[in-house]
Amino acid sequence: MLPRHFPSHAHLVRHATEPQRSVVTQTPDATIVAWLVPPGQTIPAHRHPAGQDTWTILAGRGTYVMDAQGGGMPIQPGDILVARTGDIHGVINDGSTDLVFVSVVCPAEAGYERIV
Repeated sequence: MLPRHFPSHAHLVRHATEPQRSVVTQTPDATIVAWLVPPGQTIPAHRHPAGQDTWTILAGRGTYVMDAQGGGMPIQPGDILVARTGDIHGVINDGSTDLVFVSVVCPAEAGYERIV
């Protein structure tokens, strides 16, 4: 039987110069990723042309980027953010502590396009 329980803390890794993406599990249906974004770091604006990306914020605060110009909204623990197919999204950790969240991309082959 494949595992069904994944403690998120076991997948959180800190890196000094960039956000850390740790794949928790992947099936053809979805990729689940634990993210740790230290203060001052960003995940650049991007979109998934063939799928949805749903984030659940576990800790920290930041600005959820929602367009190519960097417009966004404040986010905090407990927030759930849904970027539907093709929606631009990213994040800026403009807080003072690590921003930690779990991302679920469906399907796993949703694609990735960085927004310049």
